Amino acid sequence: MTDRSQATAASTTEMFREAAESGDAVARQARDAATLKRIGQRLRERAPAIVLTCARGSSDHAATFAKYAIETRVGVPVVSAAPSVASVYASSLRVDGAACIAISQSGKSPDLLATVASLKAGGAWVLALVNDTGSPLADLADEVLDLAAGPERSVAATKSFIASLSAIARVVAEWADDAELRAALDGLPSQLAGAWALDWSVLAEELAGATDLYVLGRGVGFAVAQEAALKLKETSQLHAEAFSTAELRHGPMALVRPGFPALMFSQSDETERNVQDTAAALLERGARVFLAGAEAADALRLPAIRSTPLLEPILQIQSFYRAADALARARGLDPDRPPHLAKVTETR
Repeated sequence: MTDRSQATAASTTEMFREAAESGDAVARQARDAATLKRIGQRLRERAPAIVLTCARGSSDHAATFAKYAIETRVGVPVVSAAPSVASVYASSLRVDGAACIAISQSGKSPDLLATVASLKAGGAWVLALVNDTGSPLADLADEVLDLAAGPERSVAATKSFIASLSAIARVVAEWADDAELRAALDGLPSQLAGAWALDWSVLAEELAGATDLYVLGRGVGFAVAQEAALKLKETSQLHAEAFSTAELRHGPMALVRPGFPALMFSQSDETERNVQDTAAALLERGARVFLAGAEAADALRLPAIRSTPLLEPILQIQSFYRAADALARARGLDPDRPPHLAKVTETR
């Protein structure tokens, strides 16, 4: 390593280094093929009538991804469990025949544990997607899939979020016995490396002085819009709000003014045309539109890698993480240490 590259490596943040490791994490996760096959078989045998997701923060955005992935690929409805029902109201739910997918980096949050314990007592079969297989959440679960992200020290979750999305996609591939999705997942680690190398520096240049913006997506892409908005709040102290493109004209469009920034994610499926139409509507109102995964006249195009549509949002959030790190530093902030936040949030 040259003196210059050593200096560059030393100056990067933990967020940068950890996000860059996402492809390695996804590759490690794939080694647990036997567990994945068993989970898929158990889901087919149980044939749950409904899936309940349980998560907070970035993991809850992964649950949004799970909703679209499972509903479109398996045909089973997915709803989000409200943790306060168990942890605050101490109410029980009758959930015989349901599957619960709990997603967590630490597996330690008290409200998450209370909810999973309550759902299991109510009859649900529990699958934990967790980065610590020795955690209390793993102990509660009927099946555990290791996210395999490895240690993540930056407060801003990056590789653990990407590992959560890939774990969900793997579970869906096995549940649906989808050979095409399995094959696409085999190529995901190398594609993540390619996504990390893409140039999204225009975001740091254009948003360094911004105060607020919208982050938009639709379908499976809505999950990464939610995640990107959270990261912009956490690391850049930017007031970023995530919306589905389907919801923008139901009120939020009223705030759009000339120069208002909008970051948009699009994947190459049935939602792409709607995202393009929404971008055009924003541009007509003078918004500054940054668009990944699709094209619209006068929008600033963010380069993106094509894959099977379900995996394209995972590649786009990888490119975004590098840009978010650069944006935080351009605004004079440390993305590893956002004010008032901790790595493990013990909500009750």
